[in-house]
Amino acid sequence: MGTVASLGALDDAPIPVRDVEAVFTAYDERFSLYRNDSELSRVASGELRLDDASTTLRDAYATAVEWRRLTGGAFTPNRPDGVIDLNGVVKALAIADAGTVLDRAGVTNWTLAVGGDVLTASRALPAGVDEPELIGIIDPDDRTALLTTVQLRGSRRAVATSGSAERGDHIWSRDGIADFVQATVVADDILTADVLATAIIAGGRTTLDDISDRWDVDVLTVDRAGALLATPGFRAAN
Repeated sequence: MGTVASLGALDDAPIPVRDVEAVFTAYDERFSLYRNDSELSRVASGELRLDDASTTLRDAYATAVEWRRLTGGAFTPNRPDGVIDLNGVVKALAIADAGTVLDRAGVTNWTLAVGGDVLTASRALPAGVDEPELIGIIDPDDRTALLTTVQLRGSRRAVATSGSAERGDHIWSRDGIADFVQATVVADDILTADVLATAIIAGGRTTLDDISDRWDVDVLTVDRAGALLATPGFRAAN
């Protein structure tokens, strides 16, 4: 996936690290366009027809196409040259599956971070304790510094940040020049957070307004001049 995954846990119970690694390995082997031997690379090269691909790949593509519809095309599973690139959903799907592995293993307090996306679980805390999970948001102008932090409470488990800080300019703006250099979305699930953060970068202010109206998410953006825009929910969680 061209990025790094990290896992932290507070439990005394054994952490199924190898099982979590296996999830990411399986997704990487099937979907990575950094690997010439992956199934998606074979589709991209024309060696394998999409209709003949595995059900897993076709389901991921269908998920991405549905998000393209929901975001009015701001999110897309296709590069400008037409190549199918599913990283916009695959990373989040892999994170979610890895989280399921941790949950099923009985791990109750964990944080999984993958290339700007964070998924957490904070359960079984002592009675009367409501300690929020603090997630740092990187400064797009200085990867060694934090722009701010956000608290995860209640059903909020996921934070996704899209932009150029982690992997350079890799999101395709519909108008050629992006309004924002970074967008962070806080949501109940990692797929929604990741897709909408990408859509905001690609679609700009119009897409930001539309997403803020239609989805129950909290958003922070950084424009090219360094100015910040935050939804009321994000400001409350800050």
